[in-house]
Amino acid sequence: MADTQPTQTAAPAAAPAQAGPQQRGGQQNRQGGRPGGNNRRPARDQAPEEKLFDERIVNIDRVARVVKGGRRFRFRALAVVGDRKNKIGIGSAKGADVTSAVAKAMDVAKKNMITVHLYKDTLPHESSAKVGGANILIKPAAPGTGLIAGGVVRTVLEVAGVKNALSKSLGSTNKTNTAYATLAAMQSIQPAKNWVTKSAVAKSEAKKAAKAVPAPAKAAEKTEAK
Repeated sequence: MADTQPTQTAAPAAAPAQAGPQQRGGQQNRQGGRPGGNNRRPARDQAPEEKLFDERIVNIDRVARVVKGGRRFRFRALAVVGDRKNKIGIGSAKGADVTSAVAKAMDVAKKNMITVHLYKDTLPHESSAKVGGANILIKPAAPGTGLIAGGVVRTVLEVAGVKNALSKSLGSTNKTNTAYATLAAMQSIQPAKNWVTKSAVAKSEAKKAAKAVPAPAKAAEKTEAK
């Protein structure tokens, strides 16, 4: 008998592997894109939006109201908003939670903004105001002095754009009254052109005297001069 040798059949050539959807997605992910979509720029590369105002939260209190079923708790926020130039506003509002109270206080502060008078990063002159039991005194200071103030007064002056000033609290330490007293003191400040000085009084009196001279007397003076 003839020896029978096992015949080995050659394996068929493997077909070229086709990249499946997972592989294609993986390649795109490695390249920084999104599978099935356009490549987008990462959010961290986007520049943050610049704020027009400097917003500060001065104080947050929990307040209670007595109702028929017991006590209802809410939150009260005190906010200060300014542009660090010469505009400033203060707002106080209540809300069911801290977030809503802060948002309402910011809106109130932005709606009630006023313009104050500054002179070379300080105050034109000293001023004081009293609101409730709080009595605040603020004074101008030389360049390089900084803000000699603490707590709420410092925050209000910083947001308004004051860099050198002196202050003293002469009454209650209630933060709400202190903030509004500081704002009232800054609002009462007048620029140098409105100051009442001896020279300004003399000029005003001279103008009044010139207007008080009757017309015939002026005509007689002209004829005598001729």
